[in-house]
Amino acid sequence: MTTDRHGALRKSAEHRHAPVVLEFDATMPPPDGRGDPLDRLLGRGSPSLTSVLEGLERAGRDRNVAALIVKVGGAGWELARAQEFRDAVLRFRGRSGRPAVAWSETFGEFAGGSIGYYLATAFDQIWLQPSGGVGLTGVAVEATFLAGALDKLGVRPEIAQRHEYKNAADSLLRTGFTDAHREAAARLAASAADQIVSGVASARGLSVDQVQRLVDRAPLAADIALQEGLVDRLGYRDQVYADVRRRTGDTARLLFLTRYARVRTSPVERLRQHGRPVVAVVEGIGQIHSGRSRRGPLRGPSIGSDTLSAALRAAVASEPAAVVLRVNSPGGSYVASDVIWREVACVRAAGLPLVASMGDVAASGGYFIAMGADSIVAEPGTLTGSIGVFGGKPVTADLLDRLGVGHDAVTEGRHARMFSTRRGFTAEERNLLEEWLDRVYADFTAKVAQGRGMSSEQVHEVARGRVWTGADAQRRGLIDELGGLRRAVDVAADRAGVDAERVRIRRFPEVRPLSRLRPARSSEDPAAAAGLADWGSLSSIADVLGLPPDGPLVLPYALRLR
Repeated sequence: MTTDRHGALRKSAEHRHAPVVLEFDATMPPPDGRGDPLDRLLGRGSPSLTSVLEGLERAGRDRNVAALIVKVGGAGWELARAQEFRDAVLRFRGRSGRPAVAWSETFGEFAGGSIGYYLATAFDQIWLQPSGGVGLTGVAVEATFLAGALDKLGVRPEIAQRHEYKNAADSLLRTGFTDAHREAAARLAASAADQIVSGVASARGLSVDQVQRLVDRAPLAADIALQEGLVDRLGYRDQVYADVRRRTGDTARLLFLTRYARVRTSPVERLRQHGRPVVAVVEGIGQIHSGRSRRGPLRGPSIGSDTLSAALRAAVASEPAAVVLRVNSPGGSYVASDVIWREVACVRAAGLPLVASMGDVAASGGYFIAMGADSIVAEPGTLTGSIGVFGGKPVTADLLDRLGVGHDAVTEGRHARMFSTRRGFTAEERNLLEEWLDRVYADFTAKVAQGRGMSSEQVHEVARGRVWTGADAQRRGLIDELGGLRRAVDVAADRAGVDAERVRIRRFPEVRPLSRLRPARSSEDPAAAAGLADWGSLSSIADVLGLPPDGPLVLPYALRLR
């Protein structure tokens, strides 16, 4: 009996210390940010991009990690998020020298799969199922125009914008691209395509012209992709894993990257880290609005100005070496964005370097809250800029008349019905709207000029509501460096004069699940940084018509680079 017990203990110890092959399913992108603390406590929800990146960072230094296997090829990846994951894989390879293998059932089943394939080129070997294909078909920017449908319904949008590239209203006012809208969309597509083609060419040892010719031939069957050097081997999952095991040894054990990332550091390691300089990372994910952040099953997370401001104050109070503001937002409320902009200024006034890190999108209000940072870091594929404003309302009077719905009102005050959707603007109200748009645009561009060290003329040239990729934004002075969150932390550490390799990251809002059950004692209490659960507004006419419910500083349209 004793011998059996000792044998079992020995086998358990050998298993724990056996080489690890990390595996991860990247067919769907992990969400940006850390997610809801209660979900994390209960083990619900998808692993976050943050935890995946941290896991890869740690694995690159862990001698016990023998290899990395990642399943790729699915849809849903935004270009910037793929670039951040791709860079993390390249760092893993550079640090560890261990095999990193991507395998795919298909990069689009006779469909587009450009970003999924682009992501796979970060690995030193790509396997493809023989029945699969490579949908490296390029990039398309599509927009939907509802003016014809709204006209048939009897809905008349009365919306104004600053300026010609602020295209949010175009989807409601027009039936197709304006010249400015087409110009901006074409440049976005060209910039994204250049990044994908050049990235594939560099990774696969092909010329840009060769890759472009393959793009124009795609989608490509698996045997053609192998012949043209886009993949290394054809095979099924069992063959991929058997080959990796052959290279790492039979004793290697499989472990999900997400499980590996959740392993707590040892008490000895925590003591070793104590006293290291801290970089506080404050996360702002979703549309921007006043009040507390919310999270709903239909609309996902949002940025409440109260919540994010409290998180920034809590970060300052923790006395870090520097702060990184992670922004992944299409914008929203002008007033709420301005609240956060001021809090960013307060962080800098406290003597702390603040670096903005942009995710998939940091445009309009998302750019507003980032523009006051000491430095802005974005991925080449990040959607940013959109420095402009729009406002107005859908007039539903004709629709109600067609439906036989009566409507009337009594008022006190000349403009009491200015924002009613049951009648249009008067000439005086239209002037008030125009004056407000001018005021917001002037404030926005003046703060860009102040934050970026540009003249008002330079700002207006790159503003006017136009959306840029991160690569184009850098060339125009709207951001400083290209890279992801890791690069932003390094820049922040450098500005603080500390060793980036030694810094410890502390994340805000830092609210433990149980503390969410008690009310905050004051607006300075870290518990004030807790968000709210929210089921959203299912009946909002603004949602039905495509008008962003969270404000006038919103990305012009539901833009995707795929």
